[in-house]
Amino acid sequence: MPATRLGALCAGAVLLAGGTAGGTAVPATTVADTAPAEVSEADGTFLRAAHQGNLAEIAAGQDAQAHATTACVMRVGALFVRDHQKLDSDVSKTASALGVKLPTAPTAAEQRELAAARAKAGSSAYDVAWLNAQDKAHQQTLALIDKELRSGTDSRVKAAAKAARPVVAMHAEMVSGGTCRDTMPPGDIDAGDSGQVTAAEAGHEEAGLATVIVGLLLAGSGGAVWAVRRRRSSADAEARH
Repeated sequence: MPATRLGALCAGAVLLAGGTAGGTAVPATTVADTAPAEVSEADGTFLRAAHQGNLAEIAAGQDAQAHATTACVMRVGALFVRDHQKLDSDVSKTASALGVKLPTAPTAAEQRELAAARAKAGSSAYDVAWLNAQDKAHQQTLALIDKELRSGTDSRVKAAAKAARPVVAMHAEMVSGGTCRDTMPPGDIDAGDSGQVTAAEAGHEEAGLATVIVGLLLAGSGGAVWAVRRRRSSADAEARH
């Protein structure tokens, strides 16, 4: 093997091993290069409070399914569990990416609200207490989200707040004034995976289906025209012979 080629191979091996031909180590990526950026007080406060709120709503929804006396409250409770699990997954992922440590339980006030409603379990008073507590909780969450949208600085945290707002607003309508409403007009909000399909999304789906149908019809008619033309060409050929 020529000496120049052998030298190049050796130099390449040294570089792959983490050094240079001169023996100087290639600088490794420092911890500072990969550490999460500093999170503002507003963003950190929102992530922690939103997480605790989600935990409280999940617990309240599960409690309603077990202790409510009306089907409406049970259904709304089930919806709250589903939606707040999705929202909390987004909050937790964002917090993890930013290095924000989240609490492991709802706030003491949120736990007291749940306990106060649970004390009335099995009676109509439970449903009233639960609905009033949820009305208050969702209004507070909307205020928290709006504050983050005004004062937050990290685009990822603000995106999580923006995505959560229509879902929380829908929930607030379902318990507004302490009255249970388990149905919402279709297309009112776009709540992503957690909510209903919007009118625009439904329109896109219908348009896509129509396009497919038209395409199939055109393909079918095109095949028929081709077949007719082929038969005519064969008949003309036979006539000439």
